[in-house]
Amino acid sequence: MQEPITLYKLIVLYMLERAGFPLTRTQVTDFLLNREYTTNFLNLQQAVGELIDDGLLSCVTARNRSYLSITDEGSETLNFFKNQIDRDIRTDIDNYLKEHGFELRNENSVVASYRRAASGEYETRLLAMDKGLTLIDLTLSVPLEETAVTICDNWKGRNQEIYQYLMNQLLS
Repeated sequence: MQEPITLYKLIVLYMLERAGFPLTRTQVTDFLLNREYTTNFLNLQQAVGELIDDGLLSCVTARNRSYLSITDEGSETLNFFKNQIDRDIRTDIDNYLKEHGFELRNENSVVASYRRAASGEYETRLLAMDKGLTLIDLTLSVPLEETAVTICDNWKGRNQEIYQYLMNQLLS
């Protein structure tokens, strides 16, 4: 039972290191399930949970999505055990990331979430990243939940325009 979970862990670490940017838990899970590297969803979730608990992955949750990133410790661990992943699996991951990397990055580079603050207002958190670097991390307080939802929805389509506007205003 431990051997498959160890392989799942190594595959997840390899995939996140090769991606070079955070992937959602769903993206990682879908890859492993669709490629039939596992058919056991629960074992895969256990493996990811153990990687997080062991500090080999970091996990940030925003608007019902969990974003996974490999830590320095995870990279070091992978370097020791990378050869235990079959070459065909590594090639499959590399090809998948070459083919779908742009869509995966775009899907994860812009994040918007909101929560109710202790004051009763709603805090929206708007985030834009590129290659693992945070370009902007903006928190806005608004009085109504529907306003927070609208802000989050609009952030996806207008984040570049807003970022450019802010940069122009701050640099002029």
